[in-house]
Amino acid sequence: MIAGDTLVTISLAGSLFFSISPEAAKSNVLLYLLITIAPFAVVSPLLGPLIDRSQGARRVMVIVAALGRAAVCPFMALHLSSLLLFPAAFVILILSKVYGVTKGALVPEMAAREAHMDDGSVEGGDHEGYAEWNARLTLLGTVAGFLATIPAVLVLKTLGAPAVLYLDAVVFLVGAIAAFRLPSFRRRSGEATGAARPRASVSDRHLATLQPVANPEVLAGLALNSIMRGIAGFLLFLVAFGLRRLHAPLYWYGLVLGASGGGALLGLIILARIRRFVTEQQILLGTALLVTLGAVLAAYINSLWIQVFLALIVGLGGSLAQPSFDAMAQRYVPEEIQGRAFARFATRQQMVWVIGALVAVVIPLTLKEGDVLIAIAAGLALLGYGVSRIALRGRALPRNVQQHNRGTST
Repeated sequence: MIAGDTLVTISLAGSLFFSISPEAAKSNVLLYLLITIAPFAVVSPLLGPLIDRSQGARRVMVIVAALGRAAVCPFMALHLSSLLLFPAAFVILILSKVYGVTKGALVPEMAAREAHMDDGSVEGGDHEGYAEWNARLTLLGTVAGFLATIPAVLVLKTLGAPAVLYLDAVVFLVGAIAAFRLPSFRRRSGEATGAARPRASVSDRHLATLQPVANPEVLAGLALNSIMRGIAGFLLFLVAFGLRRLHAPLYWYGLVLGASGGGALLGLIILARIRRFVTEQQILLGTALLVTLGAVLAAYINSLWIQVFLALIVGLGGSLAQPSFDAMAQRYVPEEIQGRAFARFATRQQMVWVIGALVAVVIPLTLKEGDVLIAIAAGLALLGYGVSRIALRGRALPRNVQQHNRGTST
């Protein structure tokens, strides 16, 4: 799936940004950013509850996301130069977000299945290992995305962008075949779910409909992780437009993207080892501190090479923060409402990413000024999350544990 998304991005990048003037590129980028927000108007209120309808529905959603994109890619290839490209891209984005949301909700089920196969129990999987599961999935996806760029660039250079989209249709068909192999999880009524797996009561479901991040631990983690996502979007377009204003060679942007991807790979590789010694909350604090220090250093030195280094740091921080936050959400949000919860989480994170990108696109900032803003944003995230950790100490327990404690004290 992620390899397919990479091919879509490569097929659109040239026409949306690099092959046209800076002013035309700015208009196209603004339109594209608005389109990236729109799919969440569908995914969050409509598809989130549908994903939660049953465990089998999650498998069906993955299949639909793959087959749908396999069908839309040829249509995009035929309309790359017309306005019909944008509604097609809108559908592609919706299906991509559906897959991303469903994947997050599937991780606890896959962990539970592995635990059942290992020891024959029916209890939920090792919730302490969710961060490692998320990192492994993201690492595999990132590697697939890197590998997909090789044939994509070759096809783009030799046959053009439409051929990349036809190739992409084949990739998504392969993804659909893999999706059919996913097990369909159907828990029997009354089956145990493990001490650490909270179940949703009727009141929980009503609450989740309005506010799935009601658990304060999840809310605090979402705020920090969203800021990290916003910084990533801001840096991407800060460097893109900053380099164009400096008339720097295009390979500098390639170096920045490569450093960001390399940092992401490094973070995903080391996350499992780090998680053995520290909690997800401590990882989130560490990523905010790391990005703050990196941005301060970049603003002080102010060179193109330091922007490459900062991209590596931001990529590293994001790849540590996202799986850690996902693990917290998978632990503290009841399983039955995780689909709509992850839809809400993805909506908020994408909104902040787009806001960060819009700031870099609309305001003509120098690279140094942008680095200062990144340092301020990451520093505020670090301070805010640190204060929330002190306030929440001893309170952020899974809901069934909270209820047990209240019963014991009574």
